Amino acid sequence: MSAISLFDLTGRVAIVTGASRGIGLQMARALGEQGAILVLTARKEAELLTAQAELAARGVRAEIVVCDQSQPEAAGQIVDAALAINGRIDILVNNAGTAWGAPAEDYPDAAWRKVMDLNLDAVFQLSREVAKRAMLPQGYGRIINIASITGLTGNLPGMEGTVAYNTSKGGVISLTRALAAEWGTRGITVNAIAPGYFPSKMTQGTIDKHEEALVAYTPRGKLGGETDLIGPILLFASDAGAHITGQTLAVDGGYSAI
Repeated sequence: MSAISLFDLTGRVAIVTGASRGIGLQMARALGEQGAILVLTARKEAELLTAQAELAARGVRAEIVVCDQSQPEAAGQIVDAALAINGRIDILVNNAGTAWGAPAEDYPDAAWRKVMDLNLDAVFQLSREVAKRAMLPQGYGRIINIASITGLTGNLPGMEGTVAYNTSKGGVISLTRALAAEWGTRGITVNAIAPGYFPSKMTQGTIDKHEEALVAYTPRGKLGGETDLIGPILLFASDAGAHITGQTLAVDGGYSAI
């Protein structure tokens, strides 16, 4: 098999959550341009329709599912939509997430629960549903969980407290290892990508206040860009990464190395 063909995703069905904008859309675009048929999920229909139109202009087929993944019925809705395409699901990218900033000593219980519901519980619930109904029966699957370098490190001094976000992303990393160990002999690989700081709607406030410090602590001297997640997502989603599982790849310009 040639090196190029190892990355070919033609005809494979890929679910990408939180895919209407930002790094979710960046990764969905990469998968689609390699031939995958996409199922995009997010809460806001207008943003999903805009993403769908952008991808269609590039010749990429994308179905959309409007849902709130913190709700228990969401996993079933997403899997139903994906299986309706051609009866299989090959790739799952668990990207949807949220954050809440507050000092740890004053962190509200409701905020903690909201972050955990979406960032950790929903990742497990959708992975379980996809594995049970599609990947385990077909004996093949690629699950990529989007963690964060905040799951590997604390925040810089003076930055807003994001204790629930950090904890949830640390949980995603542990979940990745546990699922990889359990499903590895059954054809499913499970890996995580831990992005550093990328400009996005969710990170805008942090970057506006702390960009100078964040860049100073990044060996490459820059924040993440529009193409920096393409290589990692294609590696983990394709046959090129068939012998990689249970791993977390930091894509942070070296931030977590310091």
